[in-house]
Amino acid sequence: MDPRQQELAARIAGRRGAVRGPFRVWLHSPEMCERAESLGAFARFDCSLPKHLRELTLLMAARNWDAQYSWNAHVHQAIEAGIPEAAVKAIAEKREAVFEEEKDQSFYQFCREILEEHFVSDETFARAHAHFGSKGLVDTIGALGNFTMLGMCLNTFQVDLQDKEPPFPDVRGYGRVIPGGNGGHS
Repeated sequence: MDPRQQELAARIAGRRGAVRGPFRVWLHSPEMCERAESLGAFARFDCSLPKHLRELTLLMAARNWDAQYSWNAHVHQAIEAGIPEAAVKAIAEKREAVFEEEKDQSFYQFCREILEEHFVSDETFARAHAHFGSKGLVDTIGALGNFTMLGMCLNTFQVDLQDKEPPFPDVRGYGRVIPGGNGGHS
């Protein structure tokens, strides 16, 4: 690594314990790495959303992009932060998740619509806005965008699949399982 990469690697290791996952890729472009790390730190640790909803945005974006590294790194953190295991399982299986708290349900619906439909209905927006305000919804979009970029990086550069049962029933390694096929990839 050149001096700039070494400087960033030391900063990342100091903040996150080590340089792993996407940061090993992003360090190839130090300026991108610095900005991605800053946005990621804001989305994970400093934005206005409560911890359980920050973790939920991460899981939803990870599943949207089939980013197994992100999912595996955060699934237990999301459950510990208060995301119900049944909701986590539903997200992994691409089924509708149900939350007891109306606030959490409206948040989930807002995230689901933007990720899946690329738009948010007026009703969903109004419902989420009533709970989180403009700042909360801007932070939500920032977090989803950050975690989307993360998933794209992890999949493109095939970062660190763990030796464990894949978290998604329709993905193996870095490919989609062909439904009803012979176990091959599309």
